[in-house]
Amino acid sequence: MDISDTKELGHILRTFRKTQNLTQEQLAAQSGVGVRFLRELESGKPGCQIGKALSVLAMLGLEMRIAPRDVFGGSGDGVGSGDGSGDGKGTGSGAGFGDGSGEG
Repeated sequence: MDISDTKELGHILRTFRKTQNLTQEQLAAQSGVGVRFLRELESGKPGCQIGKALSVLAMLGLEMRIAPRDVFGGSGDGVGSGDGSGDGKGTGSGAGFGDGSGEG
């Protein structure tokens, strides 16, 4: 899944938080960040600190990967939900981002 701005990242985080039945207060405490920070992150505030954002991603079982744009340009991008083994088609048992290669 391509994320081109902070609003998209926030939307994804909110979606995964809700699928795990966590409140913002619970996720903030488990991630070691403040509730205000988490609210701003989920709302797409551009000035959020990347280190804290990565902590929140990790608590949700997500990770961020950096790759050249052409890797994500083709079809097959997707998000799985579970242990990180997405198949790149939006299915799989992973809370990882598939890149069409079968890795999540």
